[in-house]
Amino acid sequence: MNADRTTGTADDGTARTSAGKKSKTSTGSDGGPRTNTRRSTVNRLSAENVTLAYDQRVIAEQLSVEIPDNSFTVIVGPNACGKSTLLRALSRMLKPNQGRVLLDGQVIQSMPAKKVARTLGLLPQSSIAPDGITVGDLVGRGRYPHQGLLRQWSTEDERIVRESMTSTGVAELADRYVDELSGGQRQRVWIAMALAQQTPLLLLDEPTTFLDIQHQIDVLDLCAELHEEQGRTLVAVLHDLNHAARYATHLIALREGSVIAEGTPADIVTAELVEEVFGLRCQVIDDPETGTPLVVPAARKARTTAAAPVGVAKS
Repeated sequence: MNADRTTGTADDGTARTSAGKKSKTSTGSDGGPRTNTRRSTVNRLSAENVTLAYDQRVIAEQLSVEIPDNSFTVIVGPNACGKSTLLRALSRMLKPNQGRVLLDGQVIQSMPAKKVARTLGLLPQSSIAPDGITVGDLVGRGRYPHQGLLRQWSTEDERIVRESMTSTGVAELADRYVDELSGGQRQRVWIAMALAQQTPLLLLDEPTTFLDIQHQIDVLDLCAELHEEQGRTLVAVLHDLNHAARYATHLIALREGSVIAEGTPADIVTAELVEEVFGLRCQVIDDPETGTPLVVPAARKARTTAAAPVGVAKS
């Protein structure tokens, strides 16, 4: 899989890929095509022309995204491009200044909090556990949206909590205090709590933070299983583009609060896209394990030589 994946233009004005697929395109700032495979069907979670800001600092304007149902959608982009801000808006944690976020056809801000929590779970980027709480008790809090006056804690809740801890590898830590754990262990505990919530949609903001490479792969494998075997719709923010390309079924590339491209990794991850979004010269090849796009950054000497100003001798 290489940088010339887009091989031409079809008669209907769409970009034709080497696999024979078609993707809608828009024009980038350099006049080149931007790939856009947004579906025409109505999906459960979407944002329509939202303006997102913190106080007076605008992060994104007129931003629209649609999360394909039953997808593993990954949002990528450089630091401070609006990835986590978009995820906060999709999860109801941040109210758009303009526009709206829709969940099952309803404006998410107008829905009761418990109803949203039974449909959509969120693992935020930074989570703080109450002092003196054990792992088992924290994971058990994921069952809160399912409790009520007529339904208290049950053996089913106990089973779901136990299975959530087992699947994330923290079952043996059930009686430990959360504040005694390492950063990686705590991250897996928070993921277990999100799993215990058992929502059909799960949003994860940098779920591999603090994890070593083995546990990063474990978490992403778990996310893939939730998507493939349980049919959950996942939306994750990831920094590692190669992880995103390997695991995502749908990729959204952001830059400065705008969608630059979206679609399957095979259709949109090219050397041109990586340079436009991240400012990084690279090659895109086939991952020898999965066949998905693999980004190989240009060597330092090649990058510094290419960046040398006109008139400066290149060594």
